Amino acid sequence: MLDSRLCRSFLAVAETRSFTAAARRLGVGQPTVSQHIRRLEREAGGLLFQRDTHAVDLTARGQAMLGFAQTIVDTEDRAARHFRGTQVRGRVRFGVSEDFVLDELPELLARLRRSHPLVDVELHVELSDVLARRLAEGRLDLVLGKRRPGAGGDGRVLRREPLVWIGSTATVLEPGQPVPLVQYPMPSVTRQLAVEALERAGLEWRAACLTSSLTGLRAAAAAGLGITVHARSLVPPGLIALSADLGLPDPGDVEIVLLARDAATGPVETLAEFVVAKLGGA
Repeated sequence: MLDSRLCRSFLAVAETRSFTAAARRLGVGQPTVSQHIRRLEREAGGLLFQRDTHAVDLTARGQAMLGFAQTIVDTEDRAARHFRGTQVRGRVRFGVSEDFVLDELPELLARLRRSHPLVDVELHVELSDVLARRLAEGRLDLVLGKRRPGAGGDGRVLRREPLVWIGSTATVLEPGQPVPLVQYPMPSVTRQLAVEALERAGLEWRAACLTSSLTGLRAAAAAGLGITVHARSLVPPGLIALSADLGLPDPGDVEIVLLARDAATGPVETLAEFVVAKLGGA
């Protein structure tokens, strides 16, 4: 049986693609994570990660290890909960910003279901400011969203995320013409930051498409109707970060935040811990 400590380090590196971020997530030093990976690679009979100065990627052997490592960790966690008598149950009203729906959310919910099958989730997908307002009104228990850096307020900042301009691979901007934008409606944080960046740079813009969903934004941008800004690590499939050669201004950063209503307890606290573990060290 593989050592569960080694498996936890392996999964943290696989999810964050960073030994440094994995160490932060696990609350240990980076040398410890590196040592765990070397030990696991010896047991696996080969490299689990391909490493260079810019990236950490899974090898074919590493891809094969994923399922085994996750099973070992999940089994250990289930056994610990069973014998401690701490099976969490209940419903969580969880608000999630559109940006996380295609990438982070499915894996997060799958891990929650495997570990805590009696926790039910009532999912609300909306703009971050709308979700924060519903939380304040008592209509949600937990919110994963975005806000301007330094805006302050309640909640836990999970990380600061650079924004990038995104569009289709065929994106071309006509010189002297307003920049065509694909936008969420107000009060979208990324919409505000995109417009402010263009106006600071003295560039005109036009609202080429307005959509209330990430699916709509993705379709419009992929079709070439316009461009938009998005968190760098969450670029939707089918779109790319646009080249600096287009002359677009830096749209800045956003903060990824987790907001909870009062003190999180029971299933709300459990889901919050999963969100922090998944996103807090990336």
